[in-house]
Amino acid sequence: MPRPIRATIDLAAFAHNLALARRHAGGARVLAVLKADAYGHGLMRMLPAVGRADGLAVLEIDAAVRAREAGFAGRIVLLEGCFDERELHEAARFDLTPVLHNEEQVGALTNTFLERPVGVMLKLNSGMNRLGLRPAQFRTALAQLEGSARVREITLMTHFASSDDGCGVSEQLALFNAAVAGSVRPVSLANSAALLRHPETRGHWVRPGIMLYGGTPFADRSAAALGLEPVMTLESRVIAVQPIAPGESVGYGMSFTAAQPMRVGVVACGYADGYPRHAPSGTPVAVAGLRTRTVGRVSMDMLCVDLTSIPSAAVGAPVELWGRVVPVDDVATPAGTVGYEPLCALAPRVPVVVRGVDALVAS
Repeated sequence: MPRPIRATIDLAAFAHNLALARRHAGGARVLAVLKADAYGHGLMRMLPAVGRADGLAVLEIDAAVRAREAGFAGRIVLLEGCFDERELHEAARFDLTPVLHNEEQVGALTNTFLERPVGVMLKLNSGMNRLGLRPAQFRTALAQLEGSARVREITLMTHFASSDDGCGVSEQLALFNAAVAGSVRPVSLANSAALLRHPETRGHWVRPGIMLYGGTPFADRSAAALGLEPVMTLESRVIAVQPIAPGESVGYGMSFTAAQPMRVGVVACGYADGYPRHAPSGTPVAVAGLRTRTVGRVSMDMLCVDLTSIPSAAVGAPVELWGRVVPVDDVATPAGTVGYEPLCALAPRVPVVVRGVDALVAS
C-alpha cells in the first residue's frame, strides 16, 4: 500500500469561489491570480476552472506560455513583468501582458523592436513600497507608453497594503486617483480583501487570489462566513497508536507532556509534506470527521494527534489536516502564519487527486 497521504483539489469549489468573486466585482472583469503554481494547487490542474475568468495572472513567463499553449484565450498578466529582452519577445509572441513597475522596464519595452505591440499594465507605488513607480515617474512613464508603437493598450494599477485590516485603502486610493486624474485608461486595484470589503476599488479589472482557493484574506472573518469553499483538502491516516501515561512526553524535545492518560495517534504527514513545522500542540485536526488537536512537535514525516476523545479511532483512521472540517486558516493561525503559506508549501511528493471536473462540464 502507498503512503496514505494525499491532497484533493476540487475544481467545482474553485468555480464556486470564482463565481462569488464575479458577483462582488459587479461589472468589472476578473483576473484570477494563479501565481506560485496556483497557490500550490497546480496551474495546469486549475485551468479547466479558470477558463471562466476573463484573465489570469502569474509570475513566470514559462507558466504564462504553458497556460496559453494549453488553450487559455483570455488575458495573461505577468505580475513582475519581463526580466530580459527574450521575455519581451515571448510576451509579444504569446500575447502576454507584462506589468511595468520601474523605469528600466518601461525603457526596455519602448526601445525593443517587437513582432507586434503588447498590452501592458503600468503599476503605481501608492504606499506599499514594494513594486511600482512613484507618482511623478508614473506620469512620465504613462506619457512615454502612450507615444510608443510597441504598446497596444495600457491598464493602470496599484496594490493595497492594508485592504484586509482597519487601516483600509482610502489613503492609497486617493493617491492613485490623483496620479491618474484625467486619464480614461482602465484601472485594476482590488485584490481579494479589497474586492470583498471595499467596493469602491472595483475599477475595470479585479485581481482575486486567496479567495479563489477558499482561504480568507481577513484575520477577523472566516472563509465560511464569506461564502467560500476550500479547494484543497490534505488528508492522511493514523499509522500507529500509542498509549501515553501521565508524565510521559510526545515527540522531539519532549515539548508536550501528558497531564492524564491519553491515546495518541501517529499520522503520516510532516513538514516535508508541507504541513507547518511551527504548528504548536493544540493545532486543530480532524480524525474520522471529528475535530481534535495535534500534540508535540511536527516531525519531517509524521505528526501526532490526540485520540483520547475519539475511542473508535485506530490504525487506519482517516485524518484531515485541512479542508472542509478544519479550514487551512485554522492551521495557519496557531503556526503564526497565513493560509497562503501551507497551501503554497504542498510538497511535490504528496499525491494529488483532482475532482469536480464533471460538475464543471454539467454547469
